[in-house]
Amino acid sequence: MVDRWTRDSWRSKPIVQVPEYPDQAALQAVEKQLASYPPLVFAGEARNLKDLLGRVASGEGFLLQGGDCAESFTDPSANNISANNIRDFLRVFLQMAVVLTYAAAIPVVKVGRIAGQFAKPRSSPFEKKNGQELPSYRGDIINGPEFSPAARAPDPARLIEAFRHSASTLNLIRALTHGGYASLGRVHQWLLDIDPKSSKRYIELADRISEALAFMQACGLDLEKHPELKTTDFYTSHEALLLGYEQALTREDSTRPGTWCATSAHMVWIGDRTRQLDHAHVEFCRGIMNPLGLKCGPSSKTDDMLRLMDVLNPQNEAGRLTLIVRLGADKVGEMLPQMIRAVKREGRSVVWSCDPMHGNTITATTGYKTRPFDLILKEVKSFFSIHASEGTHAGGVHLEMTGQNVTECTGGAHAITDEGLNARYHTLCDPRLNAEQAIEMAFLMADLLKAERASRAKPLPAVSGL
Repeated sequence: MVDRWTRDSWRSKPIVQVPEYPDQAALQAVEKQLASYPPLVFAGEARNLKDLLGRVASGEGFLLQGGDCAESFTDPSANNISANNIRDFLRVFLQMAVVLTYAAAIPVVKVGRIAGQFAKPRSSPFEKKNGQELPSYRGDIINGPEFSPAARAPDPARLIEAFRHSASTLNLIRALTHGGYASLGRVHQWLLDIDPKSSKRYIELADRISEALAFMQACGLDLEKHPELKTTDFYTSHEALLLGYEQALTREDSTRPGTWCATSAHMVWIGDRTRQLDHAHVEFCRGIMNPLGLKCGPSSKTDDMLRLMDVLNPQNEAGRLTLIVRLGADKVGEMLPQMIRAVKREGRSVVWSCDPMHGNTITATTGYKTRPFDLILKEVKSFFSIHASEGTHAGGVHLEMTGQNVTECTGGAHAITDEGLNARYHTLCDPRLNAEQAIEMAFLMADLLKAERASRAKPLPAVSGL
C-alpha cells in the first residue's frame, strides 16, 4: 500500500541535490513566512493546463516548453531583470508558437521555463578554482554565482527574493498575454531586431496571417469580439528541486477539498538526477494535482520509468504526466523506441516531449560549455521519426532558450563557431539557443509536424488564437 501523502511527507525520505543550510532556524522561519504569502498561480489554471495537455496526449496539440536554463535575480546581460528581457523572451516564444500553429495547423500549448526556474541540480556539489574549493552554484534561490565563500553559502533569504521575482515576472507576462500584446494583429510587431535574412521566412508567414485577418474582417467578422485572436494562455513551469520552497507554496484547492496544488507554477517537473522512486522529490510530486514532467535521460530504465508512472499517475489521467526525454542525438535511436513500446503496451496516457538540449552538451575547443545546433536538430528529427515509426504522437519540445542575441550554442543560421562563443556568452549554467536559433528551430519543427500529420491522415482540430 502507498503511504498517506501530506505536504511534508517528503521530509521522511532520502533526498539529493539540495543544499545544506548552515542556519536551520532561519530556513524554517523563511519557509513559515512563505507559507503566509498568496499563491503565485491557482489550481483552476493548473487544471486548465492539464486539460490542454490531455489533448496533446491524444495527438490534438503540441507542447512548446522553453525558457532560461536558470533565471537570475541579476541578469548578467542587463545587470537586472528588466521588463525588456521578459518581453523579448515572450516575443520569441509567441513567434515560435505562431509558426507552429499556422504552418503545422495544430494548437500549441505554451509553457515557459520562467517565473520560478531559480534552482539547478549540479553534477558535483563542489567547484574548484585556483586551488580553492567552494560549494557549487545551485541557482539564485540558493546561493550566488560569484566564486567566493560568502556568495556560495546557501542563504534562506533568497527564497523570499525568488518569490518576489516570480510574482513580478508573472504579473508582466499576464499583462502582455491578456492586455493586447499577444493579439494576432500584432504578429509583425513581435519581430526582433535581427538579421533580415534570418527573419525573411517569419515575415512572409506574418504577411499571410495579416492577409487572412483582413479577409475575415472584409467578410464581416468583428475581430474585437473574438478574444481568442487577441489574447493567449501562457503557463509557467520549473523543476521542483527545492522542496521546502515548494511545500511552503502548496495550498489546498478551495473548490476541491483534499486536493493540493503547488502554487509556485502551473507545471513542475522531476529532474533526471532526482527521479529515484523512494526519494523525496517523487514523494512530494505524487501528491500535488499539477501536471507533472518527468525527465528521462540515458540512465533511465524502462521498468523504473513504468513504476514511476504508477506512482505519479496511478489513475492514468490524461494530461497529468509528460515524459521529457533527454537522451542525446547518439542514444535516442536506441532507447526511445523501447520506451514508447513499453508505454503503449501498458496503455498509459502520456505526453511525449523531446529535450534535445541536455543530452548534447559538449566542451568547445575554446573551453566553453556549448551545444551544437546540428546535434540539437538531429535529436529532434530522430524524435519525430521514431514516433512516426511507432505510430505515436511527437507531442512536444523542451528547450533552453532566450530572447537575447547570445552566443552560447554553436551553429544555426549564422554558424556560430567555437571561437565566436566568447562574444556574448552570458549563461550562468547551461548554454541556450538565442532568438534566431529558437525561431529557426520552430520552422524546422513545423515542417516535421506537417509531415507527421500528413502521414497519420488525421482530421485537423479547430485552431483558435495561437
